[in-house]
Amino acid sequence: MHRRNLLALVPTIALAQPARPIRVVVPFGAGGIIDVVARIVAEPMGRLLGQTMVVENQPGAGSVIGARSVARAPADGSTLLLSGAAHAVIPALYPDAGVDPVADFAPIALLGQQPFVLVVHPANPARDAGAFLDWLRARPGQARFATTGVGAASHLAGELLKKLAGVDFEVVPYRGTPQAVTDLVAGRVDFMLDSQTLLAPLAAAGQLRALAVTTAARSALLPELPAFAEIGLAGYDASSWQALYAPAATPAGELARLRAAAATALADPALLRRYAEVGVQAVNTDLAHFIAAEQARWLPILRETGARGG
Repeated sequence: MHRRNLLALVPTIALAQPARPIRVVVPFGAGGIIDVVARIVAEPMGRLLGQTMVVENQPGAGSVIGARSVARAPADGSTLLLSGAAHAVIPALYPDAGVDPVADFAPIALLGQQPFVLVVHPANPARDAGAFLDWLRARPGQARFATTGVGAASHLAGELLKKLAGVDFEVVPYRGTPQAVTDLVAGRVDFMLDSQTLLAPLAAAGQLRALAVTTAARSALLPELPAFAEIGLAGYDASSWQALYAPAATPAGELARLRAAAATALADPALLRRYAEVGVQAVNTDLAHFIAAEQARWLPILRETGARGG
């Protein structure tokens, strides 16, 4: 009898396995703001789900490689995509990518936004943003603009600068922010528009010079810097944003579970404190509507400039 009781417990013990981890694919290299946000969100959201969320970087082709891998993954909530502006503009830059940013994904949550800061190498003669735009206008097509990839939010910010300021420059894409920053500090490129969290400390240390922020209003993290609108670029507003998606065929119940966990995590004071430390703001906006608005805004600009992914 005792033996039979022990045997009866075996199936129960076998079923009591740890919950499977969730892969969170970031289609950019480690160290950029999208990767930073992914690692901030993964811990509290995973705790709420009762599953470990493992961030996996899959850089390449302006986010297409990572996006395509998630679109083709099992639609069971075990693989998610955490991407940014590059995801929304895949159709313009990579028309043959084999992945659609809307049809192939189910939106979970818009996680956050962050202003960019314009920085130049200290050897640049411009001491303010207006003087820098004059410097660019005097050198059409000659200045080298470092971006974290074609289609990334930093690249879109540069294309908007071309359009509204009437300037032209060479776009130099990198596989991630750290590599781009390294070349800017070394003087191999001339300027960047990228994460204020990553670039402001280098400006404070004298390795770069910060000139302006890219949002409509000044940044709380860098209140001394003017917004582009203040230097005559009316309508200029560009920022980094981060969003979470699942494969399109993910069951409704699983999507509801993921969305509830994301919403709860984004209301957590501990997460908001970590966001504040890196200059990210939580955003309470419907992701599907947000993506539609981003596409309506950026796709025409990219088609007008003729930008294409490599």
